[in-house]
Amino acid sequence: MARNALWELREQGTSVWLDYIRRSLMTSGELGRMIEEDAVCGMTSNPTIFEKAIGGSSDYDEALAGLTAAGKSAKEIFLSLMVEDIQSAADVLRPVYESTNHTDGYVSIEVLPEMAHDTQGTIRQAHDFYERVGRPNILVKIPATPEGLPAIEQCIADGVNINITLMFSVKVYEEVARAYIRGLQQRLRSGKPVSIASVASFFVSRVDTAVDKLLEQRIAAATSPAEKARLQALLGKAAIANAKMAYQSFKRIFNEPEFKELRQHGAWVQRCLWASTGTKNPNYSDVLYVEELIGPDTVNTMPQQTMTAFKEHGEVRPSLEENVAGAETVLRDLRSAGIDMEKVTAGLLADGVKLFADSYTTLMEEIEKKREKLMAGTVGAHEAQLGALEPAVSDRLRQLDREAVVRRVAERDASLWKADPAAQTEIKERLGWLNVADQMEERVPDLRQFAKAVVHDGFTDAVLLGMGGSSLAPEVFRLTFGTSGGGLNLHVLDTTDPAAIAGVASVLELDRTLFVVASKSGTTLETLSHFHYFWEQTSGNPRQFVVITDPDTPLARDATARKLRQAFLNPPDIGGRYSALSYFGLVPAALAGIDVGALLDRASTMVHACSPSVPVGENPGAWLGAVLAEAARAGRDKVTIVAPEPVGTFGLWAEQLIAESTGKEGKGLVPVADEPLGPPDVYGSDRIFVALQLPEQDGTTDKFEALQRAGHPVISLKLTDRLDLGSEFFRWEYAIAIAGAILGINVFDQPNVQEAKDLTRQVLSESKPSTTGSGIRWAGQQGATVDAAIQALLGQVKAGDYVALMAYIPPSPDNDRALTAIRLAIRDKYRVATTVGYGPRFLHSTGQLHKGGPNTGVFLQVVGDDPKDIPIPGAPYSFGVLKQAQALGDYQALRNHGRRVLRVQVADVRDGLSKIAQAVGAAAQVR
Repeated sequence: MARNALWELREQGTSVWLDYIRRSLMTSGELGRMIEEDAVCGMTSNPTIFEKAIGGSSDYDEALAGLTAAGKSAKEIFLSLMVEDIQSAADVLRPVYESTNHTDGYVSIEVLPEMAHDTQGTIRQAHDFYERVGRPNILVKIPATPEGLPAIEQCIADGVNINITLMFSVKVYEEVARAYIRGLQQRLRSGKPVSIASVASFFVSRVDTAVDKLLEQRIAAATSPAEKARLQALLGKAAIANAKMAYQSFKRIFNEPEFKELRQHGAWVQRCLWASTGTKNPNYSDVLYVEELIGPDTVNTMPQQTMTAFKEHGEVRPSLEENVAGAETVLRDLRSAGIDMEKVTAGLLADGVKLFADSYTTLMEEIEKKREKLMAGTVGAHEAQLGALEPAVSDRLRQLDREAVVRRVAERDASLWKADPAAQTEIKERLGWLNVADQMEERVPDLRQFAKAVVHDGFTDAVLLGMGGSSLAPEVFRLTFGTSGGGLNLHVLDTTDPAAIAGVASVLELDRTLFVVASKSGTTLETLSHFHYFWEQTSGNPRQFVVITDPDTPLARDATARKLRQAFLNPPDIGGRYSALSYFGLVPAALAGIDVGALLDRASTMVHACSPSVPVGENPGAWLGAVLAEAARAGRDKVTIVAPEPVGTFGLWAEQLIAESTGKEGKGLVPVADEPLGPPDVYGSDRIFVALQLPEQDGTTDKFEALQRAGHPVISLKLTDRLDLGSEFFRWEYAIAIAGAILGINVFDQPNVQEAKDLTRQVLSESKPSTTGSGIRWAGQQGATVDAAIQALLGQVKAGDYVALMAYIPPSPDNDRALTAIRLAIRDKYRVATTVGYGPRFLHSTGQLHKGGPNTGVFLQVVGDDPKDIPIPGAPYSFGVLKQAQALGDYQALRNHGRRVLRVQVADVRDGLSKIAQAVGAAAQVR
């Protein structure tokens, strides 16, 4: 077998351990594969890992059921499950333990967080765990708290293998190393063997996160360019320098006379184990904390994503001994900048203990919930009645397993979607969503502090200025959560309709409003127009504006030039529609007072559930993707999303994800959102229904059962509460990526979106379209009256089509109701799927599907006049002119693609929608 970079790492003296455990890793054979192929020779676990594994999977349901029936408490259940997993992993790793002469092959089990400050309790529990597991190749993890140090010494003296965890300080590391030596000396004096295994887990990336935050504060306050440059040069340097100094202490201590005597009697060095080596800052290499810490007598325990990244593009060199003097200089410069590393690392230790304690509390709650569900007989992440699709889905899941598709997704294998090298390069630059939840978890304290500061400064409202992927997740958050926990009133502006813009502005107290300008590219026309308008309205107050954009975009540079309040630079390897769990979704959510930490925690649980360690049939994202793809292949390409309140707007976000990802090359899934459920006889045979279900949800069960009896596939995805939106965002992102791979679609580009933009610019350059007219005007279909034109359009509808209402009018509850009535009249008469989108929002969503997807769309464009217009500062056109140009550009793009389309322009929106509804009703009567 070819030796990849992970094997080269081991050859340099750095053992590769996996920082993860889950039952299916062992039962599926995935751990065995990783040992054989990826040089894995050990494992670490902690309460956070078990929280994700137990809370986010069905791996443990059978064991949970038995323990629940036996009357065990949540704590007793956890201890039983944990011990079983550690035993199983230790058995798989036992051959490594033997072949390395007991150097590697260990699995770590951590004392409970409640013992962090209890010396005697820690000693008792370490012995208890060691005896319960009953395997020689385990390490009991004890935190390096002041109370933990004497427990470490005593456990070593008692012959218990120990992994000392939560070390951030070089000083504490030295105390730990000496405690290990003292424990061995006790054994030697008692005539006992001194071959006791121990590793010292020195945490890395969290140090950079903490120090960088302090540096950024000092950079912002720096008064000279030279001072600013000096501080900027220290960003991302503290963690590696700190670890290198710890390694120098390791070499010194284990070459001192005290240990030399022990070595002569068979003692092993206590290896440095680099922990927390997943990169949290998207601006840093995803393998930084592996590449820079390679050297003899070390271990690097990595999360799966980091291991996969290093296997793919990691470079191996003896880096740990490189430029030690430079590391000393970094730490000296940090001291000169007023950063006290001992204070920083002490804070990190306290935070680490609290993090594990919080995870343990959450884990107990998760187990308690599962106990209740098991006793009620309702456990399960989803239910499905797939009918005739079942055999094809089963076959597809087996194929995904044979072709290792889930592992290849984790390895960012772009060939899953396209064979073309250029396309693969672009795809690889769009896969950052796979680990953004983990990255953003480190940013939660900063987001909370930012939101707190904004409220403290007297702001009451926040307006998100964005389009498509920059606005849809915030809109879902706004409508799902409202204003929570003392947050701001969140508004989302993603239209160029002058009446809608004026409507938002009219409810604001401008000097108490924060504007969030969100654009991945930093060039989005609508968003920049909003920015310029409100900049003028606020007299250019930079403290009222923040931006979310990619690094080094025009908007990022403009934010610096204008000295805006803050710029959130998003990881650039994430496409807009995959950005809900990045700054684009989380900054507005935090401002609204939503618990972004809990959202990310739910998302992280789903990330783990979709990892290669989980059998593909139990992977929630892969399973859903396989179902949607096979449904499309069977002609059921209308994905009808049904969601109850308060998560009723989830379909708005999923609509963009599905349509813009899959609607190209004449193929695609057609998302149907916000279409009220009807009886089975109003649906064609092209539907698949996906329902989000909350506990104790009433009112739709009978309708779903009726649809199932009629032969329609129905999927129910079970949510615990609103915060499960975090997990659903990732589930659907993963599912659509899998569906695209099956259907041969590159889900990460949007080749037709630019067409409407170009045509809009052409319209604006050639003439300024009128913003007003008289009565109703129409184009695109023959007919002396609007009724005749609508009849001509709908007369072309056939089975398998969908009818799209594209409304360039102000979004409002009244307009929602009118458009819903029109769509239902069409659906019920023609038995076709219907969609509704407000323009220009939908251009950044379903617009790609309309032009690039299958020619099954029938399009009714409704454009409202703009008698009260709003100028755009610095632009030669107004918002009304821009909206009219966008509508004309969209109409022309559809015509260019040979689509069936009717454009109806109305002087009065309410009256116009009423007349269109009458015309639709009349057309339905004729058919």
